Amino acid sequence: MALWCPDWPATAAARGLDLVGTEPIAVLAAGKVVACSRSARRSGVRRGMRKRQAQAACPELTVTQDDPHRDGRFFESVVTAATAVIPMTEVLRPGLLVAAADRAARYFGGETGLAEAVAEAVEAIGVTAQVGVADQLFTAVLAARAGRIVSPGGDAAFLADRPVADLVIEPSLTVAGRDDLVNLLWRLGLRTLGRFAELDVADVASRFSADAVLAHRMASAEPGRRPARAPIPADLEVIHHCDPPVDRIDAAAFLGRRLAEDLHRRLSAAALACTRLTVHVVTEQGQWHSRTWRAAEPLTPDATADRVRWQLEGWLTAQDRPDSPLVRLILEPVELVDPGALQYVLTGAGLPPDSGAGGLGDRARRSLVRVQGLLGGEAVRVPVPSGGRGPAERVCLVTYGDEAALERPVDASWPDALARPLPALLSTGQAELLDAAGEPVAVTGRGAFSAEPVEVRMGRQQRRIHWWAGPWPFGIDDEPGARGGFSARAGAVMARAQVLLEPSPESGQSRALLLCYRGAAWSVEGVYE
Repeated sequence: MALWCPDWPATAAARGLDLVGTEPIAVLAAGKVVACSRSARRSGVRRGMRKRQAQAACPELTVTQDDPHRDGRFFESVVTAATAVIPMTEVLRPGLLVAAADRAARYFGGETGLAEAVAEAVEAIGVTAQVGVADQLFTAVLAARAGRIVSPGGDAAFLADRPVADLVIEPSLTVAGRDDLVNLLWRLGLRTLGRFAELDVADVASRFSADAVLAHRMASAEPGRRPARAPIPADLEVIHHCDPPVDRIDAAAFLGRRLAEDLHRRLSAAALACTRLTVHVVTEQGQWHSRTWRAAEPLTPDATADRVRWQLEGWLTAQDRPDSPLVRLILEPVELVDPGALQYVLTGAGLPPDSGAGGLGDRARRSLVRVQGLLGGEAVRVPVPSGGRGPAERVCLVTYGDEAALERPVDASWPDALARPLPALLSTGQAELLDAAGEPVAVTGRGAFSAEPVEVRMGRQQRRIHWWAGPWPFGIDDEPGARGGFSARAGAVMARAQVLLEPSPESGQSRALLLCYRGAAWSVEGVYE
């Protein structure tokens, strides 16, 4: 069984602002609408709109910024209401929870009775929710979005006509790179989940990525993730005795982050990763509270800390909050996988853009920290975007872990900057441009070629030019009489040009070069692929 709260970020924001459920509200992130209430949609507000567009469509619209912590804190009341009907729920994300429905359905006289009981319990606290029931988790989540109860054995028929884009419709069940898979399937003509499920699993495994096999199982109404086989060592559970007892949100959040780091140190030492985590708290008077969180990919330290914080904030701010301060906090990993079998991507895992981490994933960051311990902090440097005119200037190396204090801001104005696309390979090799008579070609004081270039000489190699563009002067007015990067003195001219070489007789391939003229000499600044 899956319980889905539509537009949960907007619902949580309205509850935080004490707004009536019928008032229009929109949640913004990066200046665009990411969630809005039903009344706002009726007025024409849509996800992806900019703030001014949304306010123009609905002048009475209340606008607030996206806050994941607020979403997690207010979702605890929904989880509590659902847990009162069916125990042992698992939270996939704020706004979506799942639970095993077989035994509960028998108690309520069927799956319809169970769905009605859970929906009524949640609506009793003023939250609109939809419930779906199916054999598999992925199907149940899609059924909840449609408000459907899929009959036993009917998952494949329910999924057959649904669009293949449903593989990425739910973030908590989507891993990195799934968007590329969906786009590829669409271009191949596999527009529905049923068409994708018709493919042989061996063909999927040999043609696509490892995640495609998981997506194929989901589209085929098979279990999307097999039960964990790795035994859970007893020493992985993190138990913290709070002294003094914790009753404030800020103290609980700080404690949760510290325990999350402790848990992941233990997981790393055991060469394991956690995909399901249960958070337990015990109060002074012996009251016990537990909640399980499930993730599509292994939890990172930051993701674990966020879930612990959301859970503790939800408990400490709920109406039926714990009867006394918290004296014990337990993080229990309940599903483990081998991290060696997982695909890690080199994408930022919630890091701020100025962290100097270069957008690296969790596994890569741990490796860099280990290298720093062996070679010293200054020995590890990572690239970050920088401002500048040339391709080499637009990348700056900073010490890993340090704040990227850039001398050349990216968002500054850079006149005469090289237009995209930029060369894929940077180079510093010397070169000569020659005309038809074999004489060197320079750049005049007016910023033009002294003669039409015909050949390029690079060391002992000499290649004919098939096509050329430029030159484009650049630089700073630091010469007497200079203007726009060139002056009356030809030696003070700085310019760039692009040349496409004739195909090589050996390989039959041509190359495109970016040439830089500086100090009355040419050099190869970059190679295009």
